[in-house]
Amino acid sequence: MQKPESKTIYLPGLNGIRAIAALSVVFSHITLSLKSFNLNPFILGTAYDGTPRGLDLAGFGVSIFFALSGFLITYLLQLEKDVAEINIKKFYIRRILRIWPLYYLYLFIVLILIFALGHELNLKSLFCYVFFAANVPFIFKTTILFLSHYWSLGVEEQFYLFWPWFNKKVKSHIVVFIMFLICLLLGTKLILHFFYPGSVLESIIHITRFHCMMIGALGAILYKEKNKAFLQLFDNKIAQLISWIVILLLIINKYHIASVIDNEIICVVTVAVIIGQINIRNRIINLETGVFDFLGKISYGIYIIHPLVIFLFAKILSSIEGADAGKYLLVYSSILLSTILFAFLSYQYFETYFLKLKTKVSIVRSSWTKK
Repeated sequence: MQKPESKTIYLPGLNGIRAIAALSVVFSHITLSLKSFNLNPFILGTAYDGTPRGLDLAGFGVSIFFALSGFLITYLLQLEKDVAEINIKKFYIRRILRIWPLYYLYLFIVLILIFALGHELNLKSLFCYVFFAANVPFIFKTTILFLSHYWSLGVEEQFYLFWPWFNKKVKSHIVVFIMFLICLLLGTKLILHFFYPGSVLESIIHITRFHCMMIGALGAILYKEKNKAFLQLFDNKIAQLISWIVILLLIINKYHIASVIDNEIICVVTVAVIIGQINIRNRIINLETGVFDFLGKISYGIYIIHPLVIFLFAKILSSIEGADAGKYLLVYSSILLSTILFAFLSYQYFETYFLKLKTKVSIVRSSWTKK
């Protein structure tokens, strides 16, 4: 067997996509928590069920994360496959070193806080959080305080239970197999939506949206293979312009095509944005900047930490009188900046240690920043 050669892969602009998705989630969760600050939580309007509306970009931000994650992980696995047989053990060690340390540290802090506040703890739900099944309490509405956002991490870790094996075992026609799986899962979702609307099964497939990661994975393989039809479709100014218009519509809460497949459309749009960023020549918006690079690098910490930061500032700022523009600005800016600060400290003084260990078990290394 050919001896593996260690090399580092850097795909420009991806940190910018991470940054947009992570910050939009924080912004939306602040908006949905405005009542805790004695502010009107309906500033972005009302959802169909009468609850405060957040930012649509945040609602679809997880789908953006899923498509991006599926793209990057699959691309790296396929590159590893070119130089050696995919090492499943090392793959899982890499995922553990990237995800587990901050995941469990935050979980531990939350549990201490819950006990300190005197809140009851659902032990069945806790079991799910400990073993990366946080999507289960999310589906059944038994989430634990400060941990509801962990559902997406559970979905990702479950996806990675089988995805490296799939990439290793499928030797040919992998594009056909992935397309079949996407159609199977999406078709099942549509059948459940139209014939069993509101069912638990529909919720399961909608929340545990493996096919969204597969859309990113399909894009990665077609990009790696330099598929002409794929590149002609996605790597042009028109496709890039359309993709960014969709992102803009999300930002201003005006995006809606067909609710049952809106997330899947966003995943396709994300793949187009990814291709535009890494191929450079047809970029409409350049995300390869210092600020986006920095924010994308610490985006995992931003996503993990932000609920506690919102809670902390709700305690600090709720007593401030008034509901004018100044207080809204204070709430949003203080939480966003503090979340970024805590995420940076986490990355710099905690996560980096494990990321260095991660590089030792990488055949194809993925760099977070341009050297």
